[in-house]
Amino acid sequence: MSTYVYAITDATHPVRLDGLRGVGDPPSPLRTVRTDTLTAVVSDAPPGLRAKRRDVMAHQNVLESLMADGATLPMRFGLLGPDDERVADVLDREEAAYRQRLAELDGHVEYHLKAGRDEGDMLRAVLADSEQARELNERTRDGSGTHEDRVALGELVSREVVARGEREAEEIVTRLDGSATRSSVSGVGGNHFLNASFLVPAERTAEFVQAVQAEADRRGDAYDFTLTGPLPPYSFV
Repeated sequence: MSTYVYAITDATHPVRLDGLRGVGDPPSPLRTVRTDTLTAVVSDAPPGLRAKRRDVMAHQNVLESLMADGATLPMRFGLLGPDDERVADVLDREEAAYRQRLAELDGHVEYHLKAGRDEGDMLRAVLADSEQARELNERTRDGSGTHEDRVALGELVSREVVARGEREAEEIVTRLDGSATRSSVSGVGGNHFLNASFLVPAERTAEFVQAVQAEADRRGDAYDFTLTGPLPPYSFV
């Protein structure tokens, strides 16, 4: 049977597993795979595992309990190894990298921030700043514009929206980096122009949340900020 991996810790971590349950129905008992310097928290992998709420929460609860007692490298839901022996082999082979990352993450949590802007507000900003866009828009609205004008307007607005979103995302991340140790920007989708994760010292979480709120207030009601956390630092493992 495959081995399900929850997390990796330093060998000195207390790894208190009493009262915790693993994934599966019935829940798989938790155990450890140890080397001289590292410990992996694992269980048997149940057949046909899917990301059901019960199992996702079990995985999350194990991580949160471990993080409360010391530096922990959280594995994403569903990570499997062939067996305990192969997991131990990986711990030995990647010891230096794992120990370095544990040192970096010690005492930190992750926050995830998405930001979007109202489409109408963005369009008004583009028209206010671009004479070419205003001219094309006027011709389109009064019926004098050609099909080519409408296509040109759409392409110009699309380029401007992307460029403005990238600039604003960079500005926001730069402002928030002062309250975080590291940041990681991911691809965006939908109406969002920012999708970023921040590694924040646990003792500075209130400061970071306040910085996000201040940034949202500064930009006004046309912007939508969604902050999630504190989380295990998945994005920085």
